Amino acid sequence: MDMTDRIIAKYYGDNPELKELLILHSSCVARRAMMVLDSHPEIVCDRSLVYDGAMLHDIGIVMTDAPGIHCHGSHPYICHGILGAGILLAEAELDVERRDYYGALARIASRHTGTGLSPAAIKRQNLPLPLDVELCPRSIEEQIVCYADKFYSKSHPEREKSPEQVRRMLQKFPDADIDTWDRWQAMFG
Repeated sequence: MDMTDRIIAKYYGDNPELKELLILHSSCVARRAMMVLDSHPEIVCDRSLVYDGAMLHDIGIVMTDAPGIHCHGSHPYICHGILGAGILLAEAELDVERRDYYGALARIASRHTGTGLSPAAIKRQNLPLPLDVELCPRSIEEQIVCYADKFYSKSHPEREKSPEQVRRMLQKFPDADIDTWDRWQAMFG
């Protein structure tokens, strides 16, 4: 059993509906992320980190309260990235030889919401997120996973959005950085 399968089984073993949804969504995101890399050989990055990050970016949803997608935790859904980062950092303590890799996975999880969440946006919207943690994707791996994630929702995981549908969806959020989306579309599309 590889690392991603082990972690998913550990945290989702008692919720088969959510596990199936997580794997379906994450597999779509991973497939899209790998397509980006295959289409753009000029992008230099850690392919394994992109794949594992795509498979684990939503690991924290199990701790959230979103019954429509089988999540029966106690935290607001907006917190799933930070919660996932906490799970991955806890896993890092069990695998000290790969601590840095888990840290990179935790950053992917915490930074994949929208096109990222700035402290100003968090404060302006009064979101239950820390203001002292960077929540905007910075590394190329973080950006690719965040980009790929925008094409798939968990409420309709089988549907792939077009780039224009993603753009329109992002425009509904007052603090969405449309310029970042347009830049990613030019780089990765």
